[in-house]
Amino acid sequence: MTAIEQTHARPRGTRLPRRARREQLLGAAQEVFVAQGYHAAAMDDIAERAGVSKPVLYQHFPGKLELYLALLDQHCEALLQSVRGALESTTDNKKRVEATMDAYFAYVEDEGGAFRLVFESDLTNEPAVRERVDKVSLQCAEAISEVISEDTGLSREQSMLLAVGLGGVSQVVARYWLASRSDVPRDTAVQLLTSLAWRGIAGFPLHGAEGGHHS
Repeated sequence: MTAIEQTHARPRGTRLPRRARREQLLGAAQEVFVAQGYHAAAMDDIAERAGVSKPVLYQHFPGKLELYLALLDQHCEALLQSVRGALESTTDNKKRVEATMDAYFAYVEDEGGAFRLVFESDLTNEPAVRERVDKVSLQCAEAISEVISEDTGLSREQSMLLAVGLGGVSQVVARYWLASRSDVPRDTAVQLLTSLAWRGIAGFPLHGAEGGHHS
């Protein structure tokens, strides 16, 4: 029995406002795409999961790709806002690193599995998908690099290299942690990764401060 079959479909006939219906359809589509992947998923499956007819589904989304891209836009934005929120949550640099690491872990751990659409998509050969995934990775790195540049005085290019490394390590380790069903608690995993990253970042002098020590 598939994950989709295990979850009861919504009864048909319930009328919802257009925005609520769209959100419901996106939720159903996410469950199907995460469980089956893009290629194996069918609009029939999504309509059944949502408890609507296919014509209703097509009223909101012209096709499967448009539905997938709408989900991708939603979850790329959620990741970006989470990373920005982590960076803005404190002025303590080590805590900023920890909060950013934890943002990736929280994103990957979310029970909806949306990270699979962003980081493990089976549709990365589709230019529109690749563009969105590359864009959110770049935007997250830019947000991190701004803080690194301000704090260290490194050039934009140097700061971006460090930021891409920090973001890349965070999402790869978080995905491994989840996939391996590690016995290490999330907060401990985040602290370990933070210690690794901080030992490197703290080696750069704090911009404008004597002695070069970060707070």
